[in-house]
Amino acid sequence: MRRRAPGWFSGHLGNRGPFLIFMGAGKVCFGASFIFDPPLSTGGLELLLRFAPLHCWAWLWIICGTAAFCSAWLTFGRDGWGFVAASAPPTFWAFAYGWAGLADGYTRGLWLFGWYITSHCGVIWCASRVPPDAGSPRNLGQAAEGRPG
Repeated sequence: MRRRAPGWFSGHLGNRGPFLIFMGAGKVCFGASFIFDPPLSTGGLELLLRFAPLHCWAWLWIICGTAAFCSAWLTFGRDGWGFVAASAPPTFWAFAYGWAGLADGYTRGLWLFGWYITSHCGVIWCASRVPPDAGSPRNLGQAAEGRPG
């Protein structure tokens, strides 16, 4: 019975499914941290806090993370909403930090903007471009074929 569950999961996930599982779970954990252990300082997030309190933004992380997690079992093309959901919260936070760096004098915000845009949004956007048959035997070594050598 134990061996059936891993087989079922691996058989029902697409090539992009494991990525969405990990991204979704991470975003849920990040959002939960703001609810169960709120930070003492919210420096750089003043722009977001003008629109809603921090716990509401935490719930955005949790809801979007859950959507990304659940999208892992959808077929290629339909799982795209999982990537949209995964990139929404870090995009909001990136621009809030960027705004704080440019308009509010929170210079660390510019570094955080760069970090969120590259290591969160950029990674998600790149993963969303992975084709459905990436890594299949037919496509293995494809990058090496195009190189002169």
